[in-house]
Amino acid sequence: MARALLIVLDSVGCGGAPDAAAFGDEGADTLGNLARACARGAGDNAARRGPLRLPNLDALGLGRACEISTGALPPGLTRAMRAEAVFGCAIETAPGKDTPSGHWEMAGAPARAPFGLFPDTVPAFPRELTDALIARARLPGLLGLRHAAGVPIVEELGEAHVATGKPIVYTSVDSVLQIAAHETAFGLERLYETCSIAREIADRWNVGRVIARPFVGASRADFCRTPHRRDFPLPPPPGNLFDRVAQAGRAAYALGKIGDIFGHRATGREIKAANNDGVVDAILAALDEAPDGALVFANLVDFDTDYGHRRDVAGYAAALESFDRRLPQIEARLRSGDLMIIAADHGNDPTFRGTDHTRENAPIAGLLKGGRGADVGRRASFADIGQTVARHLGLAPVAQGAAFDLA
Repeated sequence: MARALLIVLDSVGCGGAPDAAAFGDEGADTLGNLARACARGAGDNAARRGPLRLPNLDALGLGRACEISTGALPPGLTRAMRAEAVFGCAIETAPGKDTPSGHWEMAGAPARAPFGLFPDTVPAFPRELTDALIARARLPGLLGLRHAAGVPIVEELGEAHVATGKPIVYTSVDSVLQIAAHETAFGLERLYETCSIAREIADRWNVGRVIARPFVGASRADFCRTPHRRDFPLPPPPGNLFDRVAQAGRAAYALGKIGDIFGHRATGREIKAANNDGVVDAILAALDEAPDGALVFANLVDFDTDYGHRRDVAGYAAALESFDRRLPQIEARLRSGDLMIIAADHGNDPTFRGTDHTRENAPIAGLLKGGRGADVGRRASFADIGQTVARHLGLAPVAQGAAFDLA
């Protein structure tokens, strides 16, 4: 019995979402715009120069995935691919452009209702919510309370937080309530407890995620986030891949932040890592031990958090090229009959205005080891990915989606 590996390159969208204009994202195209920026030298820095180079992903059909999505082949990518390549793109149907909605739909169970959003006002949060959080978590108060990017708001308010003990609370255009606090001055476990309380309170507003954002440092000059982030999401809809794997008594591996995204329900062995390379290491280890019929589901978040939100073109390109160089190591661990699908949960175009996610199609690039490849075209839902994995593993069908036709 074969295995399945699903890798989410967080935010590496391929443009062309039919409803992008409704989200204010018309023209966003993470892969295409990134490749064009690199081709004209905008992706040059001390670490990398020149056109975007992704030969291993390209051989799995990434260039064709982009072309199917937008009608344009990004510079540096080609139509040449291996015979085993499985490629196409998928459209998100869930009413959002954030991490949970993208992953849940990809796992075959799209969100059933829109997540709640907070207005771009000051304060952004209802008084009932913040008063309840202060009272129940026994806090001296809260700082921030507005839309903000995570690094700048910690730099701005971190010293006041350490001095007063008031955590920094902020949001974005996504359905999130984020709480930043100093790991030692405030305490990591206390931050997690505060976020757990916030999760219960935020249910009333159908907030997709409460996120603990710990940081360290002595002053604005050296504050930095730590890898101890923890997400507190709404429970995922039933009937997703992890549910089906558990029902069949199969092994599951949730790597990176996958366990957080799925609320730790039926997620099997969870392994976190500090960065993309750490997640790739975890993928290699999981493939070395995963038995027949297992699901390995991984998220590589650095593209989104470190480069997309910061609109860092050169950093985003370098991170993609770094993953591409490690892809042969992953392929070498695959067994005959294993299915590998590489996709994305949304976009975060580093050339686009603002600092938030962008509503984009997801590329599909992968292979059926030892089998024939397939042009799977433009899929009507991310859920087709999950349905394909379920059928490949011989599981009961997931809640939604139509499986690809694979040899």
